[in-house]
Amino acid sequence: MKSSRSNAFGARLRLFVFTALAFAAASALQPLRVHAATAYVLTVKSALASGVTITTKPADNNAKTSGTTTFTLSYDSGTSVVLTAPPKAGTNVFSEWTGCSSASTLACTVTMGADTTVTAIYVLPPKVKPTAALVISPTAITALQTLEVRATVAAPSGDPVPAGSVILSSGKYVSPAGTLANGVVYFTIPKGSLAIGTDSLVATYTPSSADATTYSSTSADISVKVSRITPTVGITYSPDGITTAQALAVKVAIVAPTGDPIPAGTVKLTSGKYTSAVVTLGNGDATIGIPAGTLPAGTESLIASYTPSAADASTYSTVTGTATVKVTAAVKLTPAVAVTTSAATIGTQQSLTVKAVVSGATGDPVPAGTVIFSSGSYTSAAVTLANGAATLAIPGGTLAAGSDIFKASYTPAGASIAIYDAATGVSPAVAVFAQSLITVNPANPGPAISDKLLGMNMATWYDQSTPQIVGAFQTAGIKAIRWPGGSSSDIYHWETNSICNDGYTVPADSFPSPLVSELWAPANLDVAITANYGTNTACNGPGEPSEAAAWVTSALKNGNYVSHWTIGNEVYGSWETDMHTVKNDPTTYANAVATGYYPQMKAANANTLVGVVVEPHNNPPWDPIVMAKAKYDFVEYHYYAQTPGQESDTYLVHQAALDLTTNINAIKADLAQYGKADTPIYVGEIGSVYTNPGKQSTSITQALYAGQVLGELMNDGVTRATWWIGFGGCADASSGNFSSSLYGWQTYGGYMVFSDGLPEYGCEGAPSVAAGVLLPTARAFQLFSQIAVSGENVLPATVAGDTTDVRAYAATSSGGTALLLFNDNETANEAVLVRLGAQTTASSVTVTTYDKAIYDQSKTGVWAPPTTTSLGAKPLPLTLTLAPWSMNVVIVK
Repeated sequence: MKSSRSNAFGARLRLFVFTALAFAAASALQPLRVHAATAYVLTVKSALASGVTITTKPADNNAKTSGTTTFTLSYDSGTSVVLTAPPKAGTNVFSEWTGCSSASTLACTVTMGADTTVTAIYVLPPKVKPTAALVISPTAITALQTLEVRATVAAPSGDPVPAGSVILSSGKYVSPAGTLANGVVYFTIPKGSLAIGTDSLVATYTPSSADATTYSSTSADISVKVSRITPTVGITYSPDGITTAQALAVKVAIVAPTGDPIPAGTVKLTSGKYTSAVVTLGNGDATIGIPAGTLPAGTESLIASYTPSAADASTYSTVTGTATVKVTAAVKLTPAVAVTTSAATIGTQQSLTVKAVVSGATGDPVPAGTVIFSSGSYTSAAVTLANGAATLAIPGGTLAAGSDIFKASYTPAGASIAIYDAATGVSPAVAVFAQSLITVNPANPGPAISDKLLGMNMATWYDQSTPQIVGAFQTAGIKAIRWPGGSSSDIYHWETNSICNDGYTVPADSFPSPLVSELWAPANLDVAITANYGTNTACNGPGEPSEAAAWVTSALKNGNYVSHWTIGNEVYGSWETDMHTVKNDPTTYANAVATGYYPQMKAANANTLVGVVVEPHNNPPWDPIVMAKAKYDFVEYHYYAQTPGQESDTYLVHQAALDLTTNINAIKADLAQYGKADTPIYVGEIGSVYTNPGKQSTSITQALYAGQVLGELMNDGVTRATWWIGFGGCADASSGNFSSSLYGWQTYGGYMVFSDGLPEYGCEGAPSVAAGVLLPTARAFQLFSQIAVSGENVLPATVAGDTTDVRAYAATSSGGTALLLFNDNETANEAVLVRLGAQTTASSVTVTTYDKAIYDQSKTGVWAPPTTTSLGAKPLPLTLTLAPWSMNVVIVK
């Protein structure tokens, strides 16, 4: 059976067919298409609420006009559907639609064009914010009071009374949570809980779990003023009235209100210019003594100031109290001033301590003030008394030689002004003698020292196998020699032990034997040889590098005692034999060394050192050409301080050694100019006069010169030197300068510094002096052997005071300090003070001296050795007295 809807559709179909058939007569019949409407599903949901009844317009294809979420509807495409949600669903309230084409309050409009889902969203209703309030009692408190607080939480009219808890807070204070009872809770805030000042007290309400959905949290605040307690200050003193010469005892009591704790802290007193020390309270009070003379005459105010302790700072405030005291003037006293000194006798370089003690009569207060010390032109700054005493340390070098009496002038100060008059006192006399200060800094070592400074020349005309030589050298500490010596080197031929022009050589001086076996080896000597530059072996032409190279080869095979080889002697001088075409010429010399001697000698022994001769003052100039063009490992320089006949003891003793340093510095500057700044300098010959030695050669004067030369060379960084000569030269008064202006007792002289064994050729009239005896110059080497120790270092030494007559050199010495001190004054002792950095004590001090008095014994034929004195342990700085014309080795451990 067909529905009426189907019958209608059939009638429309028949009409369409009929019309189509009628139209077919005019046109071809078109195909027939039938269109049916499309239905879509509309799903309706709700969120945060279920079972919500939603109404819809129009009815869906199934005639439904409402549903309970979640439900579905069916609508044809294009249908506009309006859904309406209720404003509430249970306890929740409508919030919004989602999925709609458009929405307005409770309505949602959907135009169907596809399956669609819409959702009605419900939310909890908004919470109610109750009103909180605080009431405090009292409205202001002190730090030691409690505070009562009433907190209320009220809901809007008609709403239930809020339940929950309240917390009070202010700064660091937080109360426990208080539970509301009928909307009210009470708190008691303990004393000391709130900070000093105006505090903001905040009550924070938190709803109970049952009210959490109804009420929100809330807060209220109220201000409360919290103040410190101001204690009272009581001042009492004894006696009731005082004079300016009396002390006053003042008691200060800090009193809190009844029931409050005893205040702790400090108090101090002030009155005019007087301020006491800060005194800590004990059980609430303190006693302060005001010294006699502190308060001036009159009625004085005493102000006591209280400062709470850290623990009481939040409880008590600072406070002051005042009282008055009557002070009458007292008659001033004259104190006694006693002055003492640390020594009755000192040197000008020694310090002196002066002490003044200022005192009143028994029972009088200790004077306060300052003391000024004076003596002659010296006046100290004011020294403040400490417990009635003032001490002044006067540095060394302040006082002049003479006699000093120190006056101490006392000036009262502070409280003593009202009690004491000014006063003076004097010390016993202090004798001050002239003294020089020698300062050495052991913490600042300088160049390394070599014992090869202790060297001697030896000559071909003296028998090197003389048995006394080895012992004499060992006594004097000789470590090095130079051979064959002087101008004869340029005419000496080693293989034949001969000299051109029938010159004389000792047959026993041949190399290698007996030179090596009889002298070099037993004396353990380091040897420097001067190679022949002037003549060939036939004595008819210039020197041959091959001869020198052959000698190097032989020396290497025979003990290798030779470390230094110098090409020629003083070949810059016309007195030197030179058979080259251009004689005594720097260019010829430099070329011969660079192209012949140096390469051939190095080929014979690569480790040997080859040197050239230099003379910074030569005319025409020698050094610039030789230093620039020659090849060399060191340079050799000769120094003779004086011209024969022009000798001067004053120059030799005071200046000659210093001039050597000037020349060494000139050589260093020249070497630096030619790029050879680090080239070693060997001083191959040293003497007091370059020919015809006279009285000085056997005198103390040449010994003083030699000792200072060794000190200068050490300071200059020179590591090798050889004196001219050890043995082999004596002449009587007919050949040298024996002027009465020169000091000495001998009527003979010579280059020798050890006795050849007198009398001998040239000194036939000399008294008997055994071979090997150390003459004064050798004694200088003997003393210096304690200083020139390989492995030690130079120490800078300075002299303040008599810089004309006092000289000082220093070196490290096996963990201690060695000093070489000279007194260049012929007739007077020299007092010296030796300061070794910060060192204050020495475990031992030894002094070895050779001086004019020891030398003077030679007048009677006694050649006495140096004297050695052990001083034992000594405090430092060290005071010494240097004898006239003396050299002194001081070893400090």
